[in-house]
Formats: sequence, structure tokens, C-alpha cells
Amino acid sequence: MKIGYGKGTTKYGPGVSIEIDGNEVAFAIDAFLVAHGVSVRGPRTVTVNGELCERGEIYVDPSGCVTNWTTTEQFSGRGKADQL
Repeated sequence: MKIGYGKGTTKYGPGVSIEIDGNEVAFAIDAFLVAHGVSVRGPRTVTVNGELCERGEIYVDPSGCVTNWTTTEQFSGRGKADQL
């Protein structure tokens, strides 16, 4: 997983980009299922729009923020504090 500032060009800031690989997409879908009371045991194939997913990206709007709880690093969607 890679978390960094996005490539947005709005006057409010670049936003935040979270890039994940296909395995992380599948893990996120499994976590969603568990959060909704669904448990899957055994091998499975996860597809997105009918195809295996090689990577995914979550874009967070400039009005949002992201905290990485494993490193306590914070990303404001408006950009780095020294760029505001």
C-alpha cells in the first residue's frame, strides 16, 4: 500500500491517493464481508467488474484526510502543511 498526496489540481488541494495491489483489494473485500457478518472459508477468486483486479486506487477529496494508524502519519487532502 502506498499513501501519498494526489495529483488533483483544484484550488483546495491535491487530495490524497491510496494505491493498493490486487491482493489488498481482495483482502479489503473480505474485510467488508466480515464486517457485514459474512464469512468465507476456503480458496476463492475475487474479481472486479468481471476481471481479476491487479491494482486499485482510492482518491480522497481535498476536504478529507487520511491517517495511517500503523505509522501515525497524517495526510490532509489540502496538501502538506507547509504548502497551505
